[in-house]
Amino acid sequence: MARFWRLLQYTKKYKGFIFFSILCNVLTALFTVVSAPAIIPFLQILFGVDQPILEEPAFAWTLDGIRNYTNFQLGQLIQEGGKEAALIYVCVGIIFIFFFKNLFRYLAAFFMAPVRNGMVRDIRQELFEKVIALDLGWFSERRKGDLMARVTIDVQEVEVSIFNVLVTVFREPLVIIGSLIFLLYVSPQLTLFVFGLMLFTGIIIGGIGKTLKKKSAKVQERLSDLVTILEENLSGLRVLKSFNAETSQAGKFQTENDDYSNLLTRLLWRRDLSSPLSEFLGVTMVAILLWYGSALVFSGELTAETFLAFLFAFFNVSQPTKAFSNAFYNIQKGMAAVDRIDEILGEEPTIQEIEAPRKVEVFSNKIEFKDLSFGYANEDRKAIDGINLSIPKGKIIAIIGSSGSGKTTLIDLLLRFYDGDNGVISIDGINIKNLQLSNLRGLFGVVSQEPILFNDTIFNNITFGAENATQVEVEKAAKIANAHDFIMAIENGYQSNIGDRGNKLSGGQRQRLTIARAILRNPPILILDEATSALDSASEKLVQDALEKIMYNRTTIIIAHRLSTIQHADEIIVLKDGKIIERGNHQSLFEQKGEYRKFVQFQAV
Repeated sequence: MARFWRLLQYTKKYKGFIFFSILCNVLTALFTVVSAPAIIPFLQILFGVDQPILEEPAFAWTLDGIRNYTNFQLGQLIQEGGKEAALIYVCVGIIFIFFFKNLFRYLAAFFMAPVRNGMVRDIRQELFEKVIALDLGWFSERRKGDLMARVTIDVQEVEVSIFNVLVTVFREPLVIIGSLIFLLYVSPQLTLFVFGLMLFTGIIIGGIGKTLKKKSAKVQERLSDLVTILEENLSGLRVLKSFNAETSQAGKFQTENDDYSNLLTRLLWRRDLSSPLSEFLGVTMVAILLWYGSALVFSGELTAETFLAFLFAFFNVSQPTKAFSNAFYNIQKGMAAVDRIDEILGEEPTIQEIEAPRKVEVFSNKIEFKDLSFGYANEDRKAIDGINLSIPKGKIIAIIGSSGSGKTTLIDLLLRFYDGDNGVISIDGINIKNLQLSNLRGLFGVVSQEPILFNDTIFNNITFGAENATQVEVEKAAKIANAHDFIMAIENGYQSNIGDRGNKLSGGQRQRLTIARAILRNPPILILDEATSALDSASEKLVQDALEKIMYNRTTIIIAHRLSTIQHADEIIVLKDGKIIERGNHQSLFEQKGEYRKFVQFQAV
């Protein structure tokens, strides 16, 4: 339960709502407890068990004082109007008590609603911020579908299973304690007997609850597997259909779906056992209590009307106890989701800033790699092995090599998506580990092979990361990127929604939007990662023209397979197995008859 109490730390922002909710819970408990002893004087007088008090007693805030004063008032009513009139007044009093009991019960839930939903919102927000703050290396060991399930389904499970029962958790103990105090006052002997029965049933219910959490964890994991399959197939829908894999993937999903359904059924069987089991145990307790209490009445140790009031108070305890046991079941079920959420929240990024990071206000000199080496955790060989490279301001540097040679890894290290194992990367002589991360990454504009766009308007996609940009600035960037004409040809222009991942646009149009986004950011250093390799010739020409405009007089790092895009680079770096094996301009490298020449001749075939 320690994790449950840790969840309540999220209540700090909602102290006002919680105060009024607790106040209403206290009043609910008060009216619930008062309902039991209120019937004792009436039973005594109505059935002639005791003579009414004719002289008005002094009122005192004690149980005897309240009972005697109530006895006197009822006696007056019976004398003046008879038992029927007294019965009407008592019924009105009962209605009055239960009206305020349920009014304050509703108000307690009313004040708790913004607390419950606000806490869920805060957890979801914190979880999302944690996920996007973690390093790229962390995601290589995780499934996207599982992360989506934790941010959505697991958080929802916490809301349904835990926060929905917060009112119960805070109210029912007050009702139980108040009623137990009255029960102890009426008959300590009978109360201890009842307490023993309740303890016995609690052990049985608790034993079931322990296994519920374990099964809930398995259900949550299986559900995340389902979400993963769904996400993968939706993302690869074109491949799925082109390979006629609908049947096999449907079968795979059905297998997981059946397993999840069967596991959930077993979980629900166990959870739904709580209500009938609690009711059966409760009826058994009442039957034993009737037998034992009747024996006390027959022996003269307890009056009949007091025993009836005791039974009424006992029901005031048994119903909250049942609700509390159901809440306990729900909490146990929800704690499995809490564990999965805590696993994410407990992660820390490995890429950390120093205490007082520096900033590069203007890129003025060069980028330098010194003896840089790096290897991924799950690979034996080095992805980058002893790289030494200098990139002066204003120069165009091209990096080529076969797949797996380390091209993209080198850029990831420059952007500090990973930290090198050995060596140093510096910008204007400052180690990038000493720079503020946002400042470091703000120096770069990246145009990748796959255009990363969002299900939003064209305007918002271009201004991504630069939300304060004006319409004029956006249009200027789009014109440089050769995108303005096709944007204006769309019905709503810059306010047109481009669909999921920009699927309403062609590949060339999507790429030109990402170029416009980079132009708008106006970075001092531009990174082009296979920016034209997935385009047809016509689209490539438009994109290449846009790139040439943005590259003019700007430090540019190009990663390319198509050598036609890099022949005019100031320096070409050839990578193989994480090492620089050749470097120079196009003409000098071609004359060396080495690896670069092989690339050129291969593409000329």
